[in-house]
Amino acid sequence: MCDVKKNLPANSFDLTTKTNCDNLQSLNYFSLRGERHKMDEQSQLILQRVKKIEELRRDGINPYTNNFKVTHVTQDILEEFKDKGNEDLEKVKEKFSLAGRIMAIRNFGRAIFLHMQDRKGKIQAYIRQDLIGKENFRISKKFDIGDFIGICGKPFRTKTQELTVYVDEVKLLTKALRPLPEKWHGLVDIETRYRQRYLDLIVNPQAREILYKRTRIIQLIREFLNERDFLEVETPMMQSIPGGATARPFKTYHNTLGMDLYLRIAPELYLKRLVIGGLERVYEINRNFRNEGISTQHNPEFTMLEFYQSYATYLDFMDLTEELLTRIARALFNSLEFEYQGVKLDFTPPWRRLTIKEAIIKHSELKEGALRDKEKLMEYGQKIGLQMDRKMRLGNLLIQIFEEVAEPNLIQPTFITHYPTDTSPLSRRNDENPDEVDRFELFICGREIANAFSELNDPIDQKERFLTELRQKGETDNESGMLDKDFIKALEYGMPPTAGEGIGIDRLVMLFTDAASIRDVILFPQLRSRE
Repeated sequence: MCDVKKNLPANSFDLTTKTNCDNLQSLNYFSLRGERHKMDEQSQLILQRVKKIEELRRDGINPYTNNFKVTHVTQDILEEFKDKGNEDLEKVKEKFSLAGRIMAIRNFGRAIFLHMQDRKGKIQAYIRQDLIGKENFRISKKFDIGDFIGICGKPFRTKTQELTVYVDEVKLLTKALRPLPEKWHGLVDIETRYRQRYLDLIVNPQAREILYKRTRIIQLIREFLNERDFLEVETPMMQSIPGGATARPFKTYHNTLGMDLYLRIAPELYLKRLVIGGLERVYEINRNFRNEGISTQHNPEFTMLEFYQSYATYLDFMDLTEELLTRIARALFNSLEFEYQGVKLDFTPPWRRLTIKEAIIKHSELKEGALRDKEKLMEYGQKIGLQMDRKMRLGNLLIQIFEEVAEPNLIQPTFITHYPTDTSPLSRRNDENPDEVDRFELFICGREIANAFSELNDPIDQKERFLTELRQKGETDNESGMLDKDFIKALEYGMPPTAGEGIGIDRLVMLFTDAASIRDVILFPQLRSRE
């Protein structure tokens, strides 16, 4: 460690006094308290770059200009000339104007080699003093890794046959003050990658690839639904009653209206209102918010696809879901077989279909009769280490046991059907067994990917189920608490027979990008404060 005043180069800024910094607004983020302070290695590098900015401005060079016109991206050159040798490249008359960030730089006296990265890739550039002129070359010698530059020139191949731009014009566009991290890969940097995603995107090609694939997946979903005459809509993010799922909401307060509002936990009830209004096929891709835990599979803010189709059933949506996900797989991999975290997945239809009871029996010691006996379920749950509450309904016990014994074993795409009515307050009862509903969940690699059901459109049944849910939560004033009376009123006008489905976009992207954590597919995940 060194004292700033003792180690600053001659004529450079002294950060221990404010006087010398008044003419450089870019230094405002430094803490200038008038005291002497110690500088780490990175701060010393920043000071060196600040000195270069001072010198550039003194020479009349704006280190943050915005007047360079780009005509091509790196991929244009790399694709067009990938098979060309120098003999063919010498015949090229066109000049290429590119801009990007310097990722590597080597100075050789009167020549500079650098690698420049733009949104489409990375390419090498060769700058020579005798071609761009002594003054421009002097400025180029002040370039650092991380700077943005614009170049103009023609392609050629070096002695090592690397396709390179022979630069005859170069311009500094943005001077970077902070150096890029040299050692970025490895477990020790994972949290920093999430906290400073901008750095992750600069230096980690895999992070950018996940982002591009995420966008591609969402585009494919939109194309698929639009082709089937679904209408994309937007519904409220702030709701007076948080409905459509069982989850703890985020709560806020609107000053002008003088009322509590909640960030939505699901768009379901508003999308159904649109179906009632005559929009027979609707979908929304947008954020949900749940004030719950954070893990490799959960983030408080996440993206959901929900879509609804009149005159369809949950059985129709199983076929539709197969079609959607197989289309995505073919588009990304040109195959229905791919790997996720070392596990080979096969998306070839038809996918396996099991009832929830069949799945429990297949992966536990329980027999058919025990699944209708609350005491036996309690006993078995305690045996396998579950916290079983006697107040829980039979359906809740079944779900708990299913999640423990069966769900982790559902690796290949599997539809689980015939969920208990107790745990499905918005689903239509099965005609043959009213204790079950017409619903499925899709599991892949032991994770729920989709949830769908034939929608409950009986307003009397729906109201009673809402009230039962409120009683289970301990609500005493059921008619005025969280009962969505407007939704019940909408149902009373009549909703056509309808199927609806929700698919977690983040988990879907994890699957198709081989990402182990949901934080890898969300650009800015929520993290615990370091303070």
